[in-house]
Amino acid sequence: MDERGKYTLAEILSQPEIWSDALQVINAQAQALGDFWGRNHFEQVLFTGCGSTYYLAQFAAALLRSQSPIPAHAYPASELALFPDSCFDPQINTLLVAISRSGETTETLAAVRLFRARYRGQVLVVTCYSESALAAEADLLVAIDAAREQSVAQTRSFSSMALVSQAIAGIFAGQALDLSPLPAVARRLLTGYGDLARELGQNGQIERFFFLGSNMLYGLACEAMLKMKEMSLSYSEAYHMLEFRHGPMSMVNEHTLVVGLLSDQAAAQETAVLRDMRARGARILAIGEAPGEDVASLGQVVALQTGLPLAARAIAYLPVLQLLAYYRAIFNQQNPDQPANLHAVIVLEPLV
Repeated sequence: MDERGKYTLAEILSQPEIWSDALQVINAQAQALGDFWGRNHFEQVLFTGCGSTYYLAQFAAALLRSQSPIPAHAYPASELALFPDSCFDPQINTLLVAISRSGETTETLAAVRLFRARYRGQVLVVTCYSESALAAEADLLVAIDAAREQSVAQTRSFSSMALVSQAIAGIFAGQALDLSPLPAVARRLLTGYGDLARELGQNGQIERFFFLGSNMLYGLACEAMLKMKEMSLSYSEAYHMLEFRHGPMSMVNEHTLVVGLLSDQAAAQETAVLRDMRARGARILAIGEAPGEDVASLGQVVALQTGLPLAARAIAYLPVLQLLAYYRAIFNQQNPDQPANLHAVIVLEPLV
């Protein structure tokens, strides 16, 4: 193992075990979460975080909207803290779901404290540090302490918090999801597609990475983009799948890898986007439940084969892309354990 990134690689590969721990946490709290939701009669849910956890908030909000008629939205914590009147409506009974790996991020703490003081709202916290300042602010806390990391870039912490967010959305929507197969799915994907991730990550002909996803998969595409950018200092962007045609595809050439996270509902339209990009010279990596021959003919494929609906399997799209970012970092002679200019926790002067 290369000493650079040894913690990152170990943390990515540990996800099957850590996901099992996360499922134990959420199963132990399922009744409390259901009771909390039932007695408070929330009219909307706002999800918030910073960096990776803002993308997680986007994923979670879209996931809840896909299963329930209740309005759900995501904001960066800094927007909530600095522009609260644009985000909060005191006439609406709102649940704020604050997501933070460390539970110490300045903007997230500021947003939660302002929400409590000004709007007297209820707060659900998802974190990896049960003893953190953010955890102490929670009306209800879901903490996956086993998912803590030594590396700066979030991998297993993100996926574990996303996994419990999937479960929370199902509980709130009254549609409990069977997530129990996911640890075995993660193990199979990491084993079966590790060589593909290495091959693409170490391909010096690839100079630009684009990650495309629709609906709830857009937040995961953004997270994959961020991992590639943080770890390897590579040119990397994320877009809604069909939006990519509206300008950004001008950057596509033979030195481009386009990664498509395929949904079920819009797979035909999303495949058409990938076909267009292949015609413009891009390499294609498609990830989906069971991509057909029309997709496989465009490039390389990761077949999830979970047997689960999208709302239950969504986080399975990410582990192979984390490996892709890791291998690209090593190829670029970067240390993904300690990316340039980054720290595990962003602590600023008080915002409010």
